[in-house]
Amino acid sequence: MRVLFLTDNFPPETNAPATRTYEHCLKWAKMGVDVTVITCFPNFPKGKIFKGYKNRIYEKESINGITVIRVWSYITENNGFIRRVFDYLSYAFTSFVFGLFIKTDLIIATSPQFFTAMSGRALSLFKRKSWVMEVRDLWPDSIVAVGYMNQNSLAFKFLKRIEHHLYLSASKIIVVTESFKNRLKLEHGIESSKIGVFKNGVLASNFKNIDKNNVLALKKSLGIENKIIISYIGTHGVAHGLKFILDSIATLTDPKLYFLFIGDGEEKQSLLQYSKTLESKNFIFLDGVKKEDVSLYLDLSDFSLINLKKSEEFKSVIPSKIFESVAMYKPILLGVGGEAKELIEDYQTGICFEPENMESLNKAIYAIQKLDLELFKNNCDKMLIDFDRDNIAEDLIKFILK
Repeated sequence: MRVLFLTDNFPPETNAPATRTYEHCLKWAKMGVDVTVITCFPNFPKGKIFKGYKNRIYEKESINGITVIRVWSYITENNGFIRRVFDYLSYAFTSFVFGLFIKTDLIIATSPQFFTAMSGRALSLFKRKSWVMEVRDLWPDSIVAVGYMNQNSLAFKFLKRIEHHLYLSASKIIVVTESFKNRLKLEHGIESSKIGVFKNGVLASNFKNIDKNNVLALKKSLGIENKIIISYIGTHGVAHGLKFILDSIATLTDPKLYFLFIGDGEEKQSLLQYSKTLESKNFIFLDGVKKEDVSLYLDLSDFSLINLKKSEEFKSVIPSKIFESVAMYKPILLGVGGEAKELIEDYQTGICFEPENMESLNKAIYAIQKLDLELFKNNCDKMLIDFDRDNIAEDLIKFILK
């Protein structure tokens, strides 16, 4: 079986879409599937090409049994809606052009933005092959949720028509939450048998064997040896509601509480500027870190903070950071409603607070310090078994080929 996978994010990029795609493809390659990935030259999130790469027309490499074809795209940082649309469109075009020359039995194209899916659909027509759409974000509805588009606009209605066509034309649809599946069934009339729910997961082996000397040295360098550390690790974007977090922690009176904000994104600079207006100094902003270093920063943390803006749209998502935190046995402070909240409460791996509710967050911060850690670790073990990414990847490819 030859599979052509289209994704605009792939390692050495370290965001959740890149990691999910890579780990799935890696498992499939080990199962004997001939996997080819068409992607961009790595540049996310700063819009700067990673060391060792140049934004050429075409480059081919092999990564652990996966054939990776990198194609030219318009490069921009993860900031500014119009520029990013040009980025998405350019990749959709070049991935389509070079995809025409690759022999394959099946095409998979992944979101969150669905211009990549449009390329997959076009390739399926020209190559007369089935295609599968992976939906990791309900685009364009998520654009409305963060205020980039009005749902009454002609542009939104046009994109909704494209979205509907993509769902109908795909032979199978992969979604990451039950909520997504229900939306596709109710709003687009997609048959249940066509939709497979394969949630995010984790390879627990990637988050072990942390050198405690390195952890202690890092704590010392940051001056936080005797602090209760709560870390947010990930994209600093509009959707993540970090200004609310800053406002909330500025009201805390416990001098031992200290927050780390680690990552990059379109809101990073404005958050830095805003933080300077606060009297509180119980936090620090750090640059994004390599994927292999995420476990180090999780290890030095006492608790992991995961937050999104208050929106009905975000009740249908499950942030992948949940599984990384569980793999490092770090209790989760979760400011997300809906399915993510249900997951944390079902497995009892953290404390949930109402998004953008300061009182709720402050209560959760003190409640999480009283968790039964032995019971918590047992719950993490259960969750790691149920969300093992290798098993998810194997079940996913079997569903696609069924």
